[in-house]
Amino acid sequence: MKPLLKRMVVHILRWEARAVLVKFKPRVVAITGSVGNSSTKEAIAAVLTSKFHIQKSPKSYNSEFGVPLAILGLSTPWSSPTGWVATLVKGFFRRFQKEYPEILVLEAGVDRPSDMDGVLSVIQPEVSVITAIGEIPVHVEFFSGPKELAFEKGKLARGTLSTGVVLLNADDDVVYDMRNEARGKVVTFGFGRGADIRVSQYALYSQRNALGIEIPAGIRCKVDYQGSTIPLHLEGALGKQQLYIAAAAIGVGGYFGINMLDAARALEGYKPLSGRLRILEGIKNSVLLDDSYNASPMAMHAALDTLRDAPARRRIAVLADMLEIGKFTIQAHQAMGELAGSLVDVLITVGPRAKFIAKEAIERGMKRDRVHELGSSVEAGALLADMLQPGDVALVKGSQSMRMERAVEAIMAHPEQKKELLVRQEEYWKP
Repeated sequence: MKPLLKRMVVHILRWEARAVLVKFKPRVVAITGSVGNSSTKEAIAAVLTSKFHIQKSPKSYNSEFGVPLAILGLSTPWSSPTGWVATLVKGFFRRFQKEYPEILVLEAGVDRPSDMDGVLSVIQPEVSVITAIGEIPVHVEFFSGPKELAFEKGKLARGTLSTGVVLLNADDDVVYDMRNEARGKVVTFGFGRGADIRVSQYALYSQRNALGIEIPAGIRCKVDYQGSTIPLHLEGALGKQQLYIAAAAIGVGGYFGINMLDAARALEGYKPLSGRLRILEGIKNSVLLDDSYNASPMAMHAALDTLRDAPARRRIAVLADMLEIGKFTIQAHQAMGELAGSLVDVLITVGPRAKFIAKEAIERGMKRDRVHELGSSVEAGALLADMLQPGDVALVKGSQSMRMERAVEAIMAHPEQKKELLVRQEEYWKP
């Protein structure tokens, strides 16, 4: 879409979205951060749906196009001019519908400076959630550094209604520092003792498959908030990061009057989104940790930590390029190589940047014959299909454009279910 036409479409969409918000006055929950936004949105929606009529952003509708479309309840026509005309016409008539959700749960993404200003020109959230940013966040490429990116994302906390609440990750120093500037009440969540919503006693639990092999099955913990403690189980989810997501959802539910026990029950129905560290059955009685949606240094570190904790006969990491991190590219990939080399039995890298992962792992003492450097996700899938053995646990992760779901497809036990289980299965993504 040409720049002038793009600006016109965005302007019209924002105008239509604001008109809908003015008429129906839904309460708005907005989520931002560098990792876990979509999963946090899903968990919050799972909790709020138990008591309210809600509408959530579909997929990752978090951009200058996505946020207005999510408010209007419309889908993107991608690059179709006639499709955009039809979408704008539908958007115009949305204000005349009779019913509208009580609560909107929206993602607010940031790729470039001033992106959050565009979001806040449409919404003023009653509840804001900042998930995590980290020292080297994704999307930092177009900023002068992590501080500038954090400042941009922090605009959401500063733009929240003064009568509302801002939920901040207490274990992320960059996010926690936003508490002094956030509007409204501040509620923190995390594992640290100072968190208002505190997660403790994290444990991964497993089960035995038909061959008697122990495989990862889910996680459990305890959550403390406002003097109450509840147990929480998340089946089919792995990693501490899932508990940050659950804690944020419990906090949002509490703000809307949903008690912790009811929130925990609602979260029993929460499942990780496709490509977000999802447990899948692999060929030859292996287990796949499908984290192929996207990659950032923080998220890749968390995924490797999860692989380390998983019961396995062999731990295999398939790590592809991490993009959009600019001048931190070499440093970040080397750090992943150092970590991976200390905990995996086999390391497979995909892409030119991921070669720094392989090189660092070898320099740190990993045997050269256990490291494989490949050029594409298809090659990785073929190699995995040949090498997997019963009881292996394979983590697959990389940035979106590396298309690592193709590697997962090659080794999943039920490829006929790929449209339901994998990311990027729409027609748009087909070659």
